[in-house]
Amino acid sequence: MLVTVTGGTGFVGAHTVSELVRAGHRVRLLVRDPGAVDAAVRPLEVPPGALDVVVGDVTDERSVAGAVRGADAVVHAASVYSFDRRRRAEMLRTNACGTEVVLTAARRAGVGRVVHVSSIAALFGPGVRVIGDRSPVGTTREPYAATKAASEAIARRHREEGAPVVISYPPALLGPHDPKLGDQNRRLRDTARGIMPLWPAGGLQIGDVRDTAALHAALLSPDVTGGHFGPGHHLTTAEYVAAVREATGRSLPAMFLPATLLAPFGRLVDLVQPLWPWHIPAEYGAIATVGAAVRVDPTASTLNLKPRPFTDTVTDTVRWLTETNAIPHRKPPS
Repeated sequence: MLVTVTGGTGFVGAHTVSELVRAGHRVRLLVRDPGAVDAAVRPLEVPPGALDVVVGDVTDERSVAGAVRGADAVVHAASVYSFDRRRRAEMLRTNACGTEVVLTAARRAGVGRVVHVSSIAALFGPGVRVIGDRSPVGTTREPYAATKAASEAIARRHREEGAPVVISYPPALLGPHDPKLGDQNRRLRDTARGIMPLWPAGGLQIGDVRDTAALHAALLSPDVTGGHFGPGHHLTTAEYVAAVREATGRSLPAMFLPATLLAPFGRLVDLVQPLWPWHIPAEYGAIATVGAAVRVDPTASTLNLKPRPFTDTVTDTVRWLTETNAIPHRKPPS
């Protein structure tokens, strides 16, 4: 099967490409920068000649049409994931407008299967605490979740009109080999460095990128319909920090405060961030998301894929961050 993948040089996309190649599929990538392909997939042991590369952007109809032409399936993984409000316009353009362009082009080309990579955040809304297969599109105003909700609405509309669209809902994801060091792995790095002493009390749904990539490969089966959740765990922030302590062997002092107390600080950060050249890891969106502690219904479909132990995910990710010098190596005692 020839599978066109958007976002293939990103975290989820690169791991998905690796799974697809491992499953015997031919893969075509739509990328803005062909020079980024090797760095994204080489650590995942994807053979250099296994990929066909088309240069273009998901918001450009002509390049997208060329990328999906002749494909048996499309995995639309291109997305901007960030709680940084400076990237709001970029998120709207890529997450929402790009989804419309890609899914429309896939329908016109007669593609037999489209996997739209959504997010559990696309189902978030005020008062929502549990999400599942029948959850409506989210109504939150947080920029990232709002743009993913907009793309979710687009994907559902195409599906209702008869397009062969299936949807995946990844949780927050960790894992090794993140080409661009995205939001979650950056937060893990900062935690392991000991520069995140304050945490909102609450919880988050979190998983391993390799498990979600395996889900995407499974969604290419013609027998699968509907929406399916990436395997993961619901952890409190205290449990998350405890796992990082275990993986790093560091004490990592941390204080857990009610999200309502930290929310004003997060709003202040959102106001200051556009004026500050460096990223401040205390965005209101992240605080509110953790404070809401949204859970995935345990009966929701993951295609019976089981999440690997969270301690394994953290250990593997910390090892990779250390090997790439994102986390300093611990000096042996003198």
